[in-house]
Amino acid sequence: MEQIFQYVIHLIDIWGYPAILIGMALESANIPIPSELIFGFAGYLVFLGRMDFNLAVMAGVAGGLLGSIGSYLAGYYGGPPFVTRYGRYIFLSEQKVAMAQKWFDRYGLITVLLARLLPVVRTFISLPAGFAKVNFIKFILYTIIGSVPWTIAIVYAGMMLGANWETIRTIGHEASLLVAGGIFIFLLYYLNKKSKNA
Repeated sequence: MEQIFQYVIHLIDIWGYPAILIGMALESANIPIPSELIFGFAGYLVFLGRMDFNLAVMAGVAGGLLGSIGSYLAGYYGGPPFVTRYGRYIFLSEQKVAMAQKWFDRYGLITVLLARLLPVVRTFISLPAGFAKVNFIKFILYTIIGSVPWTIAIVYAGMMLGANWETIRTIGHEASLLVAGGIFIFLLYYLNKKSKNA
């Protein structure tokens, strides 16, 4: 896997935004390429002045959306048998899909939004959404809303860390949980305030 990671970095270094888009499309289509790696290195290139921050974020969100749609459609038309039959050919773990399924079963469509901030679950959450045949427009909307904060946060972190951007790879999961926790607290506060004003 380390060789694959280095190859991904090499492609982003050469091809820039299209490589970010393709890398995130693969990551969101259940291929285990860490978004921390893609966005962290993109942030480093922003630090070097070789990329524009906004364009890097847009490429990441667009790629994530494309991959998520592909995964959703695979789940929609293929169902759970798709994972059983083809999962091993694309490094798709039935255990990790089951974890995403558990989250989806418990929290429903809102999981598509929140899972973008959680390690492992974010990569596979589109499949259960497809299994359940959730509303496609809502799926797209929630995917974008959930992807934007994570993308901005990690690209920005890579930019701030500069030459030390690879630190993100070692603390990526902890960062995911921290960001997710912050957003969860904000949502609780917002819903509580809204209920009091109702």
